[in-house]
Amino acid sequence: MDNQTLKHLKRLRKTLGNTPKAKPATPAPEPTPSDHDLFMQAVRGAVPLVHTHYPHPPHPPSPWPRRHHSDEIRTIAEAMTDLWPWDELETGEELLFMRPGVQHESLRKLRRGEWAVQAELDLHGQTSDSARLAVAEFLHACRLRNQRCVRIVHGKGLGSRNREPVLKLKLKNWLAQRDDVLAFCQARPAEGGGGAALVLLKSLKAR
Repeated sequence: MDNQTLKHLKRLRKTLGNTPKAKPATPAPEPTPSDHDLFMQAVRGAVPLVHTHYPHPPHPPSPWPRRHHSDEIRTIAEAMTDLWPWDELETGEELLFMRPGVQHESLRKLRRGEWAVQAELDLHGQTSDSARLAVAEFLHACRLRNQRCVRIVHGKGLGSRNREPVLKLKLKNWLAQRDDVLAFCQARPAEGGGGAALVLLKSLKAR
């Protein structure tokens, strides 16, 4: 082999050595399965239930007829009679009542205004019948909301005949007949004084 041929082979070898090697082809990534495909894989082999809902037995009807709310309030109001063995209130006499078994401290706190008033009813301009119904409905709603201390404004009777506090005496009778009333007293001067009463109601937990 002559020198010229040898040089030609060396140049060819050098050229082939500098040629970049082809990289192996990267396989394409597999497609990400959808949520539906994953769900179908998870429930594969599951057997559907025959009944999808449990048939609850029907409730037997109550033997007691349902009473409309207004009828219930009217029944409560009718039980609050005006005839009650109280002595007549003297002019300016303070309303004061405590049911037997109630601690004296509860009444003292009520008179000192330490109970927060949570609701109020104003009876100004109402007749005896409408006021009685309003008191029954008011106290019923307060009991459902578990409101313990409420104020009832009965007025001082300045606009009534003979300027007598008619509703003041009637309210005293009505409240004393309700088992859910623990105590009541005349409001402090800043809260109505002789024209309003603070009422302490029984807690819903106390049955």
